[in-house]
Amino acid sequence: MTDHARAVIIGGGVGGTSIAYHLTQLGWEDVVLVDRAELTSGSTFHSAGLVGQLRSSVTLTKMMMYGVELYRRLAAETGIDPSWHEVGSLRLASTPARLEELRRQAGWAKTFGLPLELISAAEAQTRFPLLSTDGVLGAVFLPTDGWLDPSGLAQALAAGARARGATIQTHSRVVAITTERGRVTGVEVERRGGERTTIAADVVVNAGGMFAPEIGRLAGVNVPIIPMAHEYLFTEPIDGVRPDLPTMRDPDNLCYFREEVGGLCMGGYERQPAPWSLDGIPPDFNGKLLAPDWPRFEEIMAGAIRRVPAIADAGVNRMINGPEAFTPDNEFILGESEVRGFFVAAGFCAHGIAGAGGIGRQMATWIVEGEPELDLWKMDIRRFGAQYRSQAFTLARTTEVYQTYYDIHYPNEERFAGRPLRLSAAYPRLVELGASFGEKSGWERPNWFGSNGADRPEIEALRPRGWAGQHWDPAIGAEALATRQAVGLYDESSFAKIEVSGPGACAFLQRLCANDVDVEPGRIVYTQMLNSRAGIETDFTVTRLAADLFFIVTGTAFGNHDLGWIRKHLPDDDSVDVRDVTSSRACLGLWGPRARDILAGLTKDDISNESFPYMSARQITVGYVPVLALRVTYVGELGWELYPPTEYGAALWDALWEAGQPHGLVAAGYRAIDALRLEKGYRVWSSDITPDETPYEAGLGFAVALDKGDFVGRDALVAAKAAGPRKRLRCLVLDDPRSVCLGNEPVRIDGDIAGRVTSGGYGFAVGASIAYAYLPPSVAIGSRGDIDVFGEWIGFEVAREPLWDPSGERIRS
Repeated sequence: MTDHARAVIIGGGVGGTSIAYHLTQLGWEDVVLVDRAELTSGSTFHSAGLVGQLRSSVTLTKMMMYGVELYRRLAAETGIDPSWHEVGSLRLASTPARLEELRRQAGWAKTFGLPLELISAAEAQTRFPLLSTDGVLGAVFLPTDGWLDPSGLAQALAAGARARGATIQTHSRVVAITTERGRVTGVEVERRGGERTTIAADVVVNAGGMFAPEIGRLAGVNVPIIPMAHEYLFTEPIDGVRPDLPTMRDPDNLCYFREEVGGLCMGGYERQPAPWSLDGIPPDFNGKLLAPDWPRFEEIMAGAIRRVPAIADAGVNRMINGPEAFTPDNEFILGESEVRGFFVAAGFCAHGIAGAGGIGRQMATWIVEGEPELDLWKMDIRRFGAQYRSQAFTLARTTEVYQTYYDIHYPNEERFAGRPLRLSAAYPRLVELGASFGEKSGWERPNWFGSNGADRPEIEALRPRGWAGQHWDPAIGAEALATRQAVGLYDESSFAKIEVSGPGACAFLQRLCANDVDVEPGRIVYTQMLNSRAGIETDFTVTRLAADLFFIVTGTAFGNHDLGWIRKHLPDDDSVDVRDVTSSRACLGLWGPRARDILAGLTKDDISNESFPYMSARQITVGYVPVLALRVTYVGELGWELYPPTEYGAALWDALWEAGQPHGLVAAGYRAIDALRLEKGYRVWSSDITPDETPYEAGLGFAVALDKGDFVGRDALVAAKAAGPRKRLRCLVLDDPRSVCLGNEPVRIDGDIAGRVTSGGYGFAVGASIAYAYLPPSVAIGSRGDIDVFGEWIGFEVAREPLWDPSGERIRS
């Protein structure tokens, strides 16, 4: 038996075998895959096998598209046929809202070159003759989708890996994972006869599916997954069913269909899910199914009969009821954990068959190159905070995700399970003021305050059309305008806060940051950290508090990501300490033309522009409260972010609130921040800027200091600058102010698709619908084009940015 491997992969389903296949494709021959039983004996063998490409994110869609390319060629390459059926897919709309969703998907598909076609109910019936068109308002058809045999896929991937040198060991259960100084060193395996052996390894990949939490605990890593019992059935042959029948999904009736040996495979996602084996999966649950649960399936069966009446009289060949691993946000769990060298690829949420090819490729690249090819933040294991160590919380969130699997998910919608959980010191005050709360990373955060928008018909008249008008309130506009005209008070305590300290802190951050952070104490630097391709991995401010102490503030949802990126590069000499200090300080943002008037009435410290200029930080006292004050803004107005110790947060809110009333102070929420930052052209990491774009392409060249010396990504950035940008982020002002983009809409220049929207919204102070999109470098300021907003092409002009206060006088006043 092998006693050393470059990589050990735990789990022989489609995920594990795909990672082995792609690692060997990249030249790693010393790869060992171990499985507790036989290949595919977890969830893979009982998966339905549908493969759909168009998904809710750019990254996931690209991964699915690659999967289809791979599945087409696997049989010829490996000699094992995964039974790929490229029959196309139908997705039906049985409500006006769903039809609007399909129109949005049709526009989205154009940006990938996917041949998605919006068709009538009658055309859908032509392709799927058993379909009842009663209530069907329309459909989309994608000819390159299909289905396959999941077990055949895993066996083909395994064969490809073996052919390039990988070793596969079945009936080999991992019973221990060894680590040293925070890095994985190997696994201990128990063979069928009880013999135990150790495999030393540089990399260990947890691809254990529903067993991934159990495996993760061996390394001290939390993998928040809940097994859900998922049911579907196979019918006896039905007249009219033919092998080339497309797959079909009817989300309004909670069901899906595909052909199977002259009959139909039919399943769905019920409203009352069944979490399974929460106290631990039985050790012998290999290659097994659960007993059929017909009462739970009745809801799905009723919807299926409405859509395909022939299924009512068809005999049932067999019912499949098998546990599938679901995550709290319905996204994969991928990437390197806090234990270096220990990777996770699990939680495939019933679309792992479609995603297996892309998962394997991205994971292999991540392992070999240190970074994935694509922006995988939404799937990154680091996205989960400490609250997901609670199984009860994970269960609540995962149950909600399963219940709403087929729902229309409007942008800015909120989840409700497991709330409220993380509360700021000012939370009681926000409740008293009638805040409409959202949630991010477990934090309750005010989206808006409804009373601010009461009796504002002039703002209500600006309500965006369609989806953008959902989860919207006139208070958003009222708060944005009040911030521009007077002053707004924002509770930003959820902002992630990181301290970097120690004798090596400055040199360490200089090595990671693209900008020069070796500044005098009390100065604030806006910077990015780059990957080896010069793509943007983090985007935040760094405040130097002392010679050996730096304070980083980043987005609420990005704290774990940024911490992970920073810690990944820590030196081994203990010269640098990195701490998450988010919970140690509250944060209140005070912004607007009257901000200094309010603050000056509460402090004896000199806060004049001469004494306290823009992008500087000082310790001051506000009322009774000691505060770290940062003169910085994300809304484009004069003001400060005020960071008191957490226990002073409520007192600081009260002092500012009382002092601000004569000055027109309003409490404001995060949706106003988004409207204001669009007017000012401030970027959002993960949408406007990602690991795929360089600072020069994103319009952030001013935050790069090439002359400071070497830093991560510098060589690639110098090369990119010399070659010229592949694309540029541009500000687009739409002709119709009530046509508001939500992100991912196709952008057309001279009749050709030239890009997709990264983010959009309405700017209340400039009176315009604003969108940002990456366009070819040749598209100049003043150019015209149009954007597909729910099936209607809306004209726009490329505008010079920022639209608000282009000289920056207001923030420096």
